[in-house]
Amino acid sequence: MTSVSTATEVDWSQPVAALLRIGTAQAHEKAEHSEGAAWLTRGELDREEYVRFLMMLYHVYETFERALDRHATHLVLAPTYNPTLFSRTPSLSADIAYLLETPESSWQSHPIHETLVSSPPEPFADYTARLQELADNESQVPRLLAHAYVRYLGDLSGGQFIKRRLVKAYGLEDGAGVSFYEFKQLGGSGSSTMGDMKKIKEWYRAGMNAGVGDDVALKAAILDEANVAFDLNSGLFTTLKPPSEPPMPSSPMPDIMLGEPLTPTTDSPTPKELTPEPAVTKVVYEAPSQEGTFPVASVIAFILALCLSHFVLVLGGFTGDKGYGKLEAVIHWFADLFSPSA
Repeated sequence: MTSVSTATEVDWSQPVAALLRIGTAQAHEKAEHSEGAAWLTRGELDREEYVRFLMMLYHVYETFERALDRHATHLVLAPTYNPTLFSRTPSLSADIAYLLETPESSWQSHPIHETLVSSPPEPFADYTARLQELADNESQVPRLLAHAYVRYLGDLSGGQFIKRRLVKAYGLEDGAGVSFYEFKQLGGSGSSTMGDMKKIKEWYRAGMNAGVGDDVALKAAILDEANVAFDLNSGLFTTLKPPSEPPMPSSPMPDIMLGEPLTPTTDSPTPKELTPEPAVTKVVYEAPSQEGTFPVASVIAFILALCLSHFVLVLGGFTGDKGYGKLEAVIHWFADLFSPSA
């Protein structure tokens, strides 16, 4: 499994949220080139194979969310513990039942699930076993934060692109079958907009930083475990069966499906030796005077920024499918930036 870079390459004075975003750059790249991940994120998996993947995720989330419940008062985990906001297990169960067209109380008796649990693929078994190992070892409990970060922040980021692909691929409407990718508002009960999800991510980063503090050994352990979590997720992708229909060669894939997008933030500077992508200038914009409306200058700045982003990607040689995926990630970042506050 992946291990953290040597201490000389990492600025441990940075908050843990910044370290995780930077220190998982290579893991992002590996996931981006995974064939199974490409099938998933482009909505190319056969419907039953996608359901089988959701079943694996169900058991992954059930294991680590049960562990988070068990250790909810742990000093490292408590600041980000919010099952009302984050819990994905119930929505996964609902989506599986909907896609199988069976009552939620009975999907675990479906032949796909019975085969999965009776003969679990090794990467799937390794993933749940690792989570249980951390939950059962008091000294390793803080590492659960890394798994929550990789999954939850990925669901809030690249997961939103995947959702749109899946709705189109499987003919889903009105949120049915994709509730896994939907979140409530922070402190509210309504569905999150892109702006709301940005607030959730900011809240989560602040909670991570508060829970970990300045403990360098703890930062190193969580960064190491985050890369382990990426490896385990990549393992799940290797278990996916190829689509029965040849995939479209021009279909791009977002590269932000796990963890956070590798776009710059104002949290802290990025060490030169760990910078994963060319920097994108953050546009300073005027706050909207009314919800859902923006000053003309902001709209112009937004358009110019997107054009500049595309220009930088082309100059950098990121053309074709890969370039489109990276441009899509930039667009997502600007969409967050310009989303009106709830």
